[in-house]
Amino acid sequence: MKKVAIIQSNYIPWKGYFDIIKMVDEFILFDDVQFTRRDWRNRNMIKTPNGSIWLTIPVEVKGKYEQKISETKIFDKNWAKKHWTTICHNYSKSKCFREYKEVFEDLYLNSNEEYLSEINYRFITAINNILGIKTKISFSSDYKIIDGKTERLIDLCKKAGATEYISGLSAKSYINESLFESEQIKLTWMDYSNYNEYEQLYPPFVHEVSIVDLILNEGGSSVKFMKTFK
Repeated sequence: MKKVAIIQSNYIPWKGYFDIIKMVDEFILFDDVQFTRRDWRNRNMIKTPNGSIWLTIPVEVKGKYEQKISETKIFDKNWAKKHWTTICHNYSKSKCFREYKEVFEDLYLNSNEEYLSEINYRFITAINNILGIKTKISFSSDYKIIDGKTERLIDLCKKAGATEYISGLSAKSYINESLFESEQIKLTWMDYSNYNEYEQLYPPFVHEVSIVDLILNEGGSSVKFMKTFK
């Protein structure tokens, strides 16, 4: 039995993303597909006294409408210093900031990656380490994939040896469930509802922010507010 999830890499994703990673034996970063603008690939939200704001990695997009996520390059090399300064400004008073300051400072100030996918991988794997997630992380480019939305997912699952595929609910709009049935791969939908609130700065509480918010507020207790660690 082997569980697999296949999702595009996101920048400092929210807690639900890491719950899916924890649920599976292999998590495949689906980065040889088209980069989507104004999406989670190169941005995420954090809390501030004035509400949630976006932290966005500037990337080259002009004239590159069909570029893949793996081909997307960074536009401004100073993005990491700017993001870290913003995080420090808004989370320096969170109860676990001092405990994790050195870890995140190293992640940001020593980030010299040229491509977005490499940056996302850097942060995702580091956060996995913080949370104690041991799931294998691979790239879809590690496998030769075929065309077709559902067909590509099934082909990746088969090549990875999956018997079960875990998917976010947003994929229901295009996944052909019968194709999974015919290949005898169990299809499971991730339930993102009913997360418990934690001690978050700057009320009202918002679930849909980067997991950095959870870690800096709850530290080692972060996993108590996630679903797959219970």
